[in-house]
Amino acid sequence: MGDTNDMATRTQTHHKSTDSKGRVTLGGHFANRAVIVEHRSDDEVIIRLARVIPEREVWLYENPKALASVRRGLEQARKGKVTKTPPDLKAAAKLAEQLED
Repeated sequence: MGDTNDMATRTQTHHKSTDSKGRVTLGGHFANRAVIVEHRSDDEVIIRLARVIPEREVWLYENPKALASVRRGLEQARKGKVTKTPPDLKAAAKLAEQLED
């Protein structure tokens, strides 16, 4: 077991043993992280770190205009650029009722 260089990616190979339930520990780098487990064959498994988006939030990432607006608002908030008057929630609710899905 050792290190191999494949283009710009460094691959490390380590020997691990599974326990009686087929589990293997991945180490601290993977602790409390979401992963994708890809079963390539009976003797090969690929594990990749992942970020999971809740189903009800996927629409935001599928809508570039909305995502840009949210990111712009977050950046403004970080810079302290906030309005001095609060939004009119009643007017916004009335407008939302008029919109079609």
